[in-house]
Amino acid sequence: MGNDGGSIPKRRELVKEAARLPTSAEIKESQQEQQEYHWTTCPLSHEPLKEPIVSDSAGILYNKDAILEFLLPQGDEAAEPSKADGEEVLGGRVRSLKDVVEVKFEVEQDEAVRNDGKASPKRSKWICPITNKVLGPGVRAVYLVPCGHAFLESTVREIQGEACLQCNEPYTPENMVIILPILYTDKESQIARAQKLKDQGLTHSLKKITGSGKKRKKNEDTVKAEATQGSLSTSVTETTSLAGDSRISGNTSTPKGRIQNAATASLTAKVLAEEEAKAKRRKLDSNENLKSLFSSGKAKHKDGDFMTRGFSIPAGAKN
Repeated sequence: MGNDGGSIPKRRELVKEAARLPTSAEIKESQQEQQEYHWTTCPLSHEPLKEPIVSDSAGILYNKDAILEFLLPQGDEAAEPSKADGEEVLGGRVRSLKDVVEVKFEVEQDEAVRNDGKASPKRSKWICPITNKVLGPGVRAVYLVPCGHAFLESTVREIQGEACLQCNEPYTPENMVIILPILYTDKESQIARAQKLKDQGLTHSLKKITGSGKKRKKNEDTVKAEATQGSLSTSVTETTSLAGDSRISGNTSTPKGRIQNAATASLTAKVLAEEEAKAKRRKLDSNENLKSLFSSGKAKHKDGDFMTRGFSIPAGAKN
């Protein structure tokens, strides 16, 4: 009995529950689950978080050994899928160890008591070193860059200091990174911070990007070379114009007030000397050409008239 055409199911029998938007309670529950997972598990290796723990510019926590394993070159083709998965998890935020900061949590050992009255093994939890409140899911915690010490956000903002409360290392308010942010505004602000540091040639840990100094120096050298070439071309142009003016006026001396530096003056003198030498050579060449047109009259002609001039008479023919 079934699928024999005897009964036709209706929509209300097939659709048990209509599609609906999740409620705020369900959204909070989902966020709480995600927070608990990311506060306890490394998303890169899917293993429990254990010291040393590092964080990227987005405030996500990782095991440092998982980051090192990801950054090491892998020649095995079988490891390429895991490398691609790691790239998807990190989202291009980690290219070297300079892109992460080691987060230093204050650890408190908690000794639980079993039903039989005996103490169970100690369990560690992270606390704020100032207020001793637990840092974890549902708590807005931050760490400072570059030292990496973690605190409650409200504590750091209330104190409004310019140095770390544990190591006294200076920091700025924009380098206070929220751990595992939930709000969209917090995520956007941390993305903007990372982009600003990148524009300044710095990484998340406030260290210089590898190779940025060389590129900057190369660009500066290129700009200086272009500026020098432009100044030289301008100097040559000015020198040529000055040489033309002096040649027209017949004065070979350098005009006063138009040459402002020694390099331009030396170039001007060199060009004027070359122009004067060329003029002398042109005069000499013209004089030689004129001389070749006219005879001096001292040339002695051989015996003979105009009919035989230019022809040699054989010696036997004269007799």
